[in-house]
Parts: sequence; structure tokens; C-alpha cells
Amino acid sequence: MMQMLHVMTKHPETVRSGDMLLKAKEMMDAGKFRRLPVVDEGRVVGILTERDLREHAGYLDSTKVDAAMKAPVVSVDSKTSVEEAARLMLVHKIGGLPVVDGGKLVGVVTSSDMLRAFLNVVEATQKIVEH
Repeated sequence: MMQMLHVMTKHPETVRSGDMLLKAKEMMDAGKFRRLPVVDEGRVVGILTERDLREHAGYLDSTKVDAAMKAPVVSVDSKTSVEEAARLMLVHKIGGLPVVDGGKLVGVVTSSDMLRAFLNVVEATQKIVEH
């Protein structure tokens, strides 16, 4: 069984709920990612997406992250199977999940990570079938 531990991005960038949206946008642009976990005092309290930023366009320098973030957050732990994470993402119509172990953020998994894992399985299966 493939677990989040194998497909997640470890040590993701984060923002605090009191940070301004402009800081979050600059981080997202620089890192070329579409979502940021929001972490206060070591706990995931929300998630901020590109869509959230677009909804506050023109006010990024005067709006705090907590006014735009989604909370509570749907999350998984590092032992969650890829299949279960995919189901959660489909049911909740979300493109990414924070990976939390013991209350601490350890990674993020996105739909791109899931597709990459799927392709790896398909390629490995094809190699087995060919031999």
C-alpha cells in the first residue's frame, strides 16, 4: 500500500494567520505552488489557495491570511493510503491536503503528487506485464 509518506512534499512552506496576503502571494509565486498551509504555534489552522487570493485582489497588502483562509482543514497523516487521500480530495473537491502527524505539519500532498504516484504504478505494472 502506497502511503502519503511516499508521495507528499516534505517540509512545505507555510504562513501564519496574522501574515498579510501579499506575503503569501509572493511566497506562492516564488515557489510556484497553489496552496499554503497556515500554521500558528506549530498547529495547522487553515489552508490558503490561489483562489482565496484572487477573491481578495486589490487588498492583498491590507488583508490578513485569516480573513481569506479555509478552516477547518481536511488533512491526512503520513500513514494514510494514497487511495484514501484521493477519495478525500474528490469528496471535498480540493486539490491538496496537509499531512499532519501528532498535530505537527510534516508535508503536503497535491493532486499533482497523486497523479505522479498513479503514473509510477502504471509504469511499474507495464514493466511487470512486459516481462
